[in-house]
Amino acid sequence: RAAARCSATVNRAFNFSAGPATLPLNVLEKAQAELVDWNGSGMSVMEMSHRGPEFISILAKTEADMRELIGIPDNYKVLFVQGGASTQFAAIPMNLCKDKSAAADYITTGAWGKKAVAEAARFVDAQTAATSKESNFSSIPAVGEWALRDEAAYVHICANETIGGVEYKGAPDVGDKVLVADMSSNFCSKPIDVEKYGVIYAGAQKNIGPSGVTMVIVREDLVGNAMEGTPAMLDWSTAAENDSCYNTPPCWAIYMCGLVFEDLLKQGGLEAIEKKNIAKAGLIYDAINSSGGFYSCPVDENARSLMNVPFRVVPNDLEKDFLAGAAEAGLTQLKGHRSVGGIRASIYNAMPSAGVEALVAFMKDFQAKHA
Repeated sequence: RAAARCSATVNRAFNFSAGPATLPLNVLEKAQAELVDWNGSGMSVMEMSHRGPEFISILAKTEADMRELIGIPDNYKVLFVQGGASTQFAAIPMNLCKDKSAAADYITTGAWGKKAVAEAARFVDAQTAATSKESNFSSIPAVGEWALRDEAAYVHICANETIGGVEYKGAPDVGDKVLVADMSSNFCSKPIDVEKYGVIYAGAQKNIGPSGVTMVIVREDLVGNAMEGTPAMLDWSTAAENDSCYNTPPCWAIYMCGLVFEDLLKQGGLEAIEKKNIAKAGLIYDAINSSGGFYSCPVDENARSLMNVPFRVVPNDLEKDFLAGAAEAGLTQLKGHRSVGGIRASIYNAMPSAGVEALVAFMKDFQAKHA
């Protein structure tokens, strides 16, 4: 088996799940050591009051480390909320639009962008200003082709489409319009120029921590303008004015994210992380490109994700054997999303290089046996 044997007593598979996803072993082990008694408090983080000094200190350090890691300017609020990024699909138009007649423009490059615009359309005049549907969501439309409206309150993108493996390489230039980005599956995988965005939001469970917490980074002037009738829990000012503790926050998930932020800082920050991610993704894409057509990736090369690598085995009827053999080798959760099929390797920050190397070795061995 190719499973990662991390110590004399721990045997961990290489987990390529798209989310919830693999977490750094050292982070898990620290959480394990602190599970029943955090920092001498006699309590687990799962037990302590969210209004007590212990958790308040955890929350403050998590935010401080996140700000340092990403370089978040002082005029941006950091919110830790619940409901996943999907709840922000509704919260975004409610907070950024004055009423239901307001316009909002969306760029759809995959399944999550489609869901975001569909949800927004329930509350405002949301339109798809550009889409890569004609290429089966394998590319990103050129910015010059975007039919943006002058009156649009914001422009929304999905920075990385987890299912299709399509990723923006940077912030698109939308002029003075408010740019909103769903970064759920590439958050903290590379440096982020926060000031190019009005709002960044991300579910934690792909690259940062366990499921249960969503991070919203929002410019201060965009907080406090929610349309009439916005529920308190969807109004960003509720979280901003109460330090994300209007109600009980997802304490354990926030704590785990804090451990991950701390670990990323120790690794050298996002510049160092990006170099590792480029190297890991390159190994798989090189294996696909050099396979002589045995493996194929449907995504345009200039839009290929560093986090989610979808590919097919040709002929496709070999994919069941590929997945079974990979699982036997300790390479798990490689089945593509049910809506598209195929294979998908999600190689987030916490996926070690050894895991990618094991996958590439398996790919080459499988090809040698079946080509």
